[in-house]
Amino acid sequence: MALAFWWMLLVAAGVVVVAVGIGLLLGLRGRPRTAAGERARIARAERLRALPTFRSALRRRVLALTGILALGAVATMAAGAVAARPQTSQTIQPVNTSRDIMLCLDVSGSMSEVDVEVLSVFEELLESFKGERIGLTIFNSSPVQIFPLTDDYPFVQEHLQSIRESFDYVDEIPEHWVGTLNGDGASLIGDGLAACTMAFDHPDDERSRSIIFATDNEVNGASIVTLEEAAGYAKSVGVRVFALNPVQGKDADVSAQLAAAAETTGGAAYGLRDTTTVGDIVAEVQKQEATELKGQARVVWSDNPNLWIVVLMIAMLSFVVVLWRVKL
Repeated sequence: MALAFWWMLLVAAGVVVVAVGIGLLLGLRGRPRTAAGERARIARAERLRALPTFRSALRRRVLALTGILALGAVATMAAGAVAARPQTSQTIQPVNTSRDIMLCLDVSGSMSEVDVEVLSVFEELLESFKGERIGLTIFNSSPVQIFPLTDDYPFVQEHLQSIRESFDYVDEIPEHWVGTLNGDGASLIGDGLAACTMAFDHPDDERSRSIIFATDNEVNGASIVTLEEAAGYAKSVGVRVFALNPVQGKDADVSAQLAAAAETTGGAAYGLRDTTTVGDIVAEVQKQEATELKGQARVVWSDNPNLWIVVLMIAMLSFVVVLWRVKL
């Protein structure tokens, strides 16, 4: 790149030298001559040259012509520099927030209010996300993936809003019922947690993986996978579970079971009380998961002819002005 720049400057300098040579040649050939081929002479020309006004006019003329030559040379050199496309380099090291968050919502009737709150909070948080991938899986007697992990936030916004509005029950069959009632029973949280864990892709990538698991843990029926087995699977693939339990403490055994499962994965269980909101819990999850991974540094080259363009414009404008004055 540097070689091309200097090569173009050299070509421009050569153009200037050739132009000056041609100008001098044409100037010499253009002087008036007598019939015998000799230069025309003016009688007593030395007296004319001695006049102060003549000498002053001659100096101005020489200065103007010199200025035209210099400005033309500068303009040509600047044009050559612009044509060479001077570039600047910048070293960029991309930073990836490397956070995957899967919303895993129990959509049984007792969880409607909490699910709406979780969905609403994430709709608000989308504006602050930068690189995080969000996914949504819902379950009751069977799990359904609403959308996979993605950082297409308009797409996420659309589907979060659609599922949230389905809890208004304005449709004969709400969207969150579709596909979630194909099994026997309700709130089969072991199956739901296992399905959410299986939704994480690219297992070899170094990304932080979390599940926000909203359930009241009131299982009704026999699931294929138990809560403990699902938690063990999540731990084995590096997924941390953060459980939101709206009835934390109501049933000590149930609450303890959910908390133990979450803690097995390196996560935690939270109870929704009067002083605790879903927003508080999500903020805590984000704080714990805010690990940044630095990508491989790379050098980015970009055209930077701005200075030379300014020089070219000034030189050309000055050239035109001086040439106009000389003709006057």
